[in-house]
Amino acid sequence: MRIALDAMGGDFAPLEPVKGAVEALNEIKDLTLILVGQKEKIEDELKKYKYDKNRIEIVDAREIIEMDDDPMIAVRGKKDSSMNRTLELVKSGAAVASVSAGNTGALISASQLKLRRIKGVLRPAITTIFPTKKRDIVLMDVGANADCRPEFINQFAIMGSVYYEEVFGISNPRVGLLNIGSEDGKGNEITRSAFNLLKENHKINFLGNIESREMMDGNVDVVVSDGFTGNMVLKTAEGTAKFIFSILKEEISKSFLGKIGALLLMPILKRLKEKLDSSEYGGALFLGINGISIKAHGNSTAKGIKNALKVANKFAEDKFIDRLTEVMKQTEGGKNEA
Repeated sequence: MRIALDAMGGDFAPLEPVKGAVEALNEIKDLTLILVGQKEKIEDELKKYKYDKNRIEIVDAREIIEMDDDPMIAVRGKKDSSMNRTLELVKSGAAVASVSAGNTGALISASQLKLRRIKGVLRPAITTIFPTKKRDIVLMDVGANADCRPEFINQFAIMGSVYYEEVFGISNPRVGLLNIGSEDGKGNEITRSAFNLLKENHKINFLGNIESREMMDGNVDVVVSDGFTGNMVLKTAEGTAKFIFSILKEEISKSFLGKIGALLLMPILKRLKEKLDSSEYGGALFLGINGISIKAHGNSTAKGIKNALKVANKFAEDKFIDRLTEVMKQTEGGKNEA
């Protein structure tokens, strides 16, 4: 598999993307990587590592889309950016997937412009894995569609169900609509209309509304939402996890007994940290795009980049885009069918 990596995307580029690329090569036997960005900087980073030089290529791209750039202006104006070049490699068939930790809005825009949507898809959604008490779930949309229509959310449920089956191997996943209450009729106009569409959608296993606090129980497998709300929930959860660990660290350091207790609890705390660590989940897929475009966290370390590349490789090997295309074809653009 040949995967293209935006080596200049993210807060710690090119240091962490390049390191993550080398680590991915060590774990994935048949992987070849195309590192896209300013060639001399990438080569300087690669000098730090031992790797199979036959499995890494460099494509020179002189421009960088910064995190604070206006997404559409940057995508259209910086044609020689590492992000644009990375996606063009997928479009041309030179790579089977792309990974970037760069500007989210720009990556959404560039992915749609370069790769287009799968036929029948109304809007693509950013899809991520979310940890719960029982098992991981799928949460979408987490940022692609701040302004959403009910029919978009209805289609997210179809695509999210296919995604869940692909990642976890469990058929007929349970779908919940993120809302301010679990009762029928709750929410604003959009969620109430979306609820009615989801309830009538025989392509999914819809359980009803779910509150954000109930997500952690793991009683549903796929949670759908508009992108604004989903992004807020995701960022709040990430912030809460960091807050809890910072408080634990502070309290443990206050006393000798606390330090002894921490040593005894170290294996448990380590597993908990791994479960709540976003870098473990390998980035988010732009679901609905006619190609594999993975968004890694903007502050991704090498570990996050490596896991994003592993996810991209899995989707490519399993021909996930072909499968989703066939499902959307059968649903005639996501319309409800009996």
